Amino acid sequence: MTGANGLLGGAAVAGLVGRHEVLALGRGPCRLSPGGFTWAAIDLGDGPAVEAALREFRAEAVLHAGAMTDVDGCEKDPRAAWSANVDGSAAVARACRELGSRLVAVSTDYVFDGESGPYGEDDRPNPRGVYARTKRCGEEAVLLLAPDCAVARVAVVYSGRPGAKSTFATQVVEKLSRGEPVYAFSDQFVSPTLAENAAAMTLELLLENAYRGVLHTSGATVLDRVEFARRVADRFGLKGDIVPRRTAEARLPAPRPLRAGLRVERAAALLREQPLPFEAALERFYAQWMARDPR
Repeated sequence: MTGANGLLGGAAVAGLVGRHEVLALGRGPCRLSPGGFTWAAIDLGDGPAVEAALREFRAEAVLHAGAMTDVDGCEKDPRAAWSANVDGSAAVARACRELGSRLVAVSTDYVFDGESGPYGEDDRPNPRGVYARTKRCGEEAVLLLAPDCAVARVAVVYSGRPGAKSTFATQVVEKLSRGEPVYAFSDQFVSPTLAENAAAMTLELLLENAYRGVLHTSGATVLDRVEFARRVADRFGLKGDIVPRRTAEARLPAPRPLRAGLRVERAAALLREQPLPFEAALERFYAQWMARDPR
């Protein structure tokens, strides 16, 4: 598992513990609950170290969820983005090729330009911005270098589990709870993806399914960020200001795909674990949040 400190990676480690011997690779100190896996602090940009760790472990299957995901950070530091998202992915794929291992690499809806979504697996990528371009190059690297490989695309991942990093969904709850306004893009359409649902789908793809190529494993509902925020607020019974704004007003360093979102019919037909509609995922998110903060 690469990216084990992340949202999807952490959820996947939790799903594997007790069932498999797990090597969790992540940047810096481990932020996961202890027990049941081996931790190795490795930066994806250090390709030789990544390859050596996977070879030494003799990994039979690899879920590559690690990436530099700070979209604006990538725009400001394209060399770091390339190192993590392209060189790091290539290193993982080379190790899998040498070991004869199954590989599932996690990617993003940002590989599309957002002109005419939601997008299916057969739609042509047209990435804009450093993050998007490096993730698309990372897709090509793993598909070319690892013979037994699938790419699982997700979008706007969130989770309410303890220790999970802050996301748009958690910020809605936290800010409205403090009486602060939430600013949300009214012109960006996305497929919100509960980390635990995506982890279950990608693990099934990794361990139980021989599918090769690209598969969309995001949530099943496409909605704009204002509606996203409103539905979260309604479920939590929170009042307050959800302020619509357009992406252009924010003057962000990196471009965002606006009419994006992913079509998930193929995953729904292929996998036992189904892409969740937003309301079902929201119920799980609410239960996660209440379990860690019952107030």
